[in-house]
Amino acid sequence: MHWTENSQPSRKSDVHLSQLASVGQIAAGIAHEVKNPLTAVKGFLQLLKERNEQKYIEIAQSELENAIAVLQNLLQMSKPDLEEPFVSLDLTVELESLTQLFQDQFYRVTVVKHFQHPGTFIVCKKNQIKKALFNLLKNAFEAIPDKGTITIGQSASESEVTIYIQDNGSGIPKKKLELLGTPFFTTKENGTGMGLTFVFSVIHQNNGTIKVESEESVGTKFTISFPLTKDDSVRREAAVLLQLERTENGSLKEFFEHNRSAFEERLLAEAVNVREKIDEIMAIGNIDLVANAHKLVLYIVEGREHEVVSFARTEGISWAKHSLTLAFKLEWIQAVRRVMWNFLYNYDLMNDYLGSKEQFYDLEKRINELMDLFLSHFFMSYSQFKDNLIRAQQEIVEDLSVPIIPVTPSTAILPLIGDVDLHRSAAIEDKVISHLGDRRIESLIIDLSGVLKMEAEVIVRLIRMIDGIKMMGCQTTITGLRPKTVKIMISSDLTFTHKAMTKGTLQQALAEHLLQDKDAKGA
Repeated sequence: MHWTENSQPSRKSDVHLSQLASVGQIAAGIAHEVKNPLTAVKGFLQLLKERNEQKYIEIAQSELENAIAVLQNLLQMSKPDLEEPFVSLDLTVELESLTQLFQDQFYRVTVVKHFQHPGTFIVCKKNQIKKALFNLLKNAFEAIPDKGTITIGQSASESEVTIYIQDNGSGIPKKKLELLGTPFFTTKENGTGMGLTFVFSVIHQNNGTIKVESEESVGTKFTISFPLTKDDSVRREAAVLLQLERTENGSLKEFFEHNRSAFEERLLAEAVNVREKIDEIMAIGNIDLVANAHKLVLYIVEGREHEVVSFARTEGISWAKHSLTLAFKLEWIQAVRRVMWNFLYNYDLMNDYLGSKEQFYDLEKRINELMDLFLSHFFMSYSQFKDNLIRAQQEIVEDLSVPIIPVTPSTAILPLIGDVDLHRSAAIEDKVISHLGDRRIESLIIDLSGVLKMEAEVIVRLIRMIDGIKMMGCQTTITGLRPKTVKIMISSDLTFTHKAMTKGTLQQALAEHLLQDKDAKGA
């Protein structure tokens, strides 16, 4: 494989020219991305002068939001998050977790992992790195148009930790590779280029380096390196001092209610991958993740076990009904748990509430038990709904696999298609016997022309079913026997003689039965 790498200017003049070109490209990109929605807003405002229609207001508002989003992405890329602390992070753990967010793509893309040195840590801003890795994985999946493979690797030396994400997708042209990571440059049809710009910016802000190798029709490989940390003083989940307000009576419930906006803001900062899915989950399942998180927290701090269980069951059904990705729910709940403890840490500093170690451990035990109780009942409810749904779908499939079609009040057709195994033959027998008893069918035509495979033991079961049909006063006609089935019957000494009539085709059998019905009516 002959990869092409992106390169950087070496001489000062080249660097200066490159920076000027980048600034010009960014300025042109901002002008283009912001001008389009603002031009649309101007047009719809003029239409509003002529015709006061609500839809024009909604479209104009949507276009303004697009323009604001472009500017917010630029600010996010250029200005680091000063509030987020540096913590120790195991990149293999995060890559394992993030990969599961794409499980709906596993049917077409194989993910191969080569983690050589798990358990090695870097010091970074966790949420920034998680979002950057998420963007790289998302790009890798999108780069593969049909089926393919994504390889994720990790290794460590004495001084650094290196990871790579490699796909065998469409690749990037050599001329465009040098512009990768520049705002508003993208190889996607509807992209803005801000995703990779954010990635490059975050890696740089967290003391890392990034290298891109790519070849058209072969694939792309992103390699990222970070300094290895051996500093035990950096905590993996540092508690953060927040700007919260005290409440008058000092109750935990009122503290969470009074600081609700701060709680929601912190929660969105923690659940870095889920926050981009909040609107989508709301649109699909009418589930307000933020409001529901606040409701759950209040149930937990008040110790309302019954409400926690009831709420978990309702949530489980909602997520199962709309087939929402469980990985997002897990990340969201873990973020809720972390923010709860962060709030309790700040609450204790403000109120000296937790007191002794015994009180702290009692509170920790109660909160964790209720959070685990929520997760347990959520998954039970989710699984039960899915099991019932699968069972109902299986019943529908089994019902459709035995299509008894009435031709006349006394004649019906059973056309069998595909493979007939022992399990399906049992379903056929059960439905046919029940249907004949309910409808009083006198003639049943079983058409086997669409059966691809039928073993000897299945034919034996079919013959026994025909005996049962005969006992119920119904005559059976077999049509469309394939040569392969006939050979199996001959070698197994099986026959329909004296059991049922046989006809070459379904049309022949229908013509004969309809003629008999006509003669019977004429008589």
